[in-house]
Amino acid sequence: MKAKIAVVTVSGKAYYLIVDELRKKNLPFLSLTPGEPVPTEIEVVITTRDEMQLINHKRLLLYKENDSTESIVKQASQIAAGKEYFEKVVVGVDPGDVVGIAMLADGRVIETANCFSFNETLNKIEALLKGFKNIHLASISVKVGDGVPSRKENLLRILDKALPSNVVLESVSEAGTSSCLSEAKHRRGLRDIISAIHIAGRAGQRFPRRKTCESNR
Repeated sequence: MKAKIAVVTVSGKAYYLIVDELRKKNLPFLSLTPGEPVPTEIEVVITTRDEMQLINHKRLLLYKENDSTESIVKQASQIAAGKEYFEKVVVGVDPGDVVGIAMLADGRVIETANCFSFNETLNKIEALLKGFKNIHLASISVKVGDGVPSRKENLLRILDKALPSNVVLESVSEAGTSSCLSEAKHRRGLRDIISAIHIAGRAGQRFPRRKTCESNR
């Protein structure tokens, strides 16, 4: 796969943080110094405000100190994929003893994780959603599997209190998902993630948001 993202900076800290995030996401990139010509196949350049005047390119993303590198890399990935916005972002959650999490953007899996407590789960979901803070979205939802009803209800209540009111929460039936997991049955973490992907892809029952109800009073 040819690189469509370029990192153009001589700032050691900025370069390290951006490149580290790109590598975590397995995104190919090109490293250049300010003033070097940018190849025509590059769709987006990540640089700093101090160096932007030295770069001749139509699409620049500016990294500032203390910015979320996850957010800026997601923006770059989106632009490189030729998308100006996402129609739908869904986070699927399998709330078992090990919590499986999968984030899908327009049906494509872009992030997965395993968590070991509801607090860790909440922090991870908040971090995932924060990464889309500067990206245009038509809708965003979090879908929680109902395999263990008490855990599902507890997690939905926690998410309702913590997440912005525009995030749709849903309870999703896990019936039949186990038949899809035979090849991962001996790999617990992978099994939970696969289950979360299936949950994200299913229609669920909408959970009434307390924040939405209170804001409408």
